[in-house]
Amino acid sequence: MAGKEYAKREEVTVICRCEDVTLEEIRTLINQGITDMEQLKRLLRVGMGPCQGRTCSALLAGEIARATGKYVGEVKLTTFRPLTAPIKLEVLTRGETHD
Repeated sequence: MAGKEYAKREEVTVICRCEDVTLEEIRTLINQGITDMEQLKRLLRVGMGPCQGRTCSALLAGEIARATGKYVGEVKLTTFRPLTAPIKLEVLTRGETHD
């Protein structure tokens, strides 16, 4: 019975695990003509999670390439920013003391 229940479920492919963005959401926007990674990033938040797109950027570029008929290397990537770590305000206000 478990196999039949599994077959009934709709398959969902998550492309961006940090922001929980699915392949279906990405394809919907690409089919509407949005094939720029920056635009997709702003609309879906794909690549804006803690990993900053290190996991999903290549998948997204591949999907855009397939939809547009380009090579993956021709797809313009988004701007990568370094990972950040939260800092307690206390650390900033202590002055010249170093940990």
